Amino acid sequence: MIRQLGVTHGSLAYGVAPAAPHSIFVLSMTGGVGVAPGERTARFGRNRLEVDVCVGEDDQKISRRHGELAYNRGYWWLTNTGRLPIRLPGARLLFAGEEPIPLAEGYTPLFLSGSARREHLLEVYVTGADGDRPRARHQDITQPPRAWRLSAEEKLVLIVLGQRYLLHEAQPQPLTWRQTADQLAELRPAEGWTAKRVEHMVVAIRTRLSKAGVAGLTRDEVGEPVGNALNDNLIRELMLSTALVPPDLAVLDDDE
Repeated sequence: MIRQLGVTHGSLAYGVAPAAPHSIFVLSMTGGVGVAPGERTARFGRNRLEVDVCVGEDDQKISRRHGELAYNRGYWWLTNTGRLPIRLPGARLLFAGEEPIPLAEGYTPLFLSGSARREHLLEVYVTGADGDRPRARHQDITQPPRAWRLSAEEKLVLIVLGQRYLLHEAQPQPLTWRQTADQLAELRPAEGWTAKRVEHMVVAIRTRLSKAGVAGLTRDEVGEPVGNALNDNLIRELMLSTALVPPDLAVLDDDE
């Protein structure tokens, strides 16, 4: 049975009412639906007459049938049937023609890019095996991020290399080997910093983390042309794991 969600329905980020196990709820600012697994495909897009959930109805950049959600093999799978990509958490883009993506239990926001930098939010919520939201864990111990051990020397090199990221610059890029070595030579003139020494150290760090399971740190994974992709992925992983944080920039001031 399809459950209709009215335009005044609250955000799915707060959870959903109990429903059949592995049900899916889909909501836009104009309303939405709740669908039990196996009942039907939930379609969304601009044309209210052709879809189950209307999104971006006044924006011609949104396709009339922009995407759909179908239940198969224990998961709800997201497919893009529109012209423009659908953005998922983590900046993942799903394009038309690509393989469907399975959605995890709980809340997932989807974003459809429209005209004049507009973004249309489509909220999705998948219930668990018991048909309810994941249980609250108010008193559980917080799981720490994966810790990457860096020597003091390695950390200094990475702070210099990735300082634009730590400064929150728009579209940051790592410094070059030469730029990094030159700044290190100014900070620590007695240590004999060269571009080649910086490169060897950073490559060793990438290799170590790659062997530990971090993706995107080898040429085979990224493909040619590599550009700054390997160091970009390295710095972002270190920031996500809090091995590098903005206050680390203070070491550059301390050494001046």
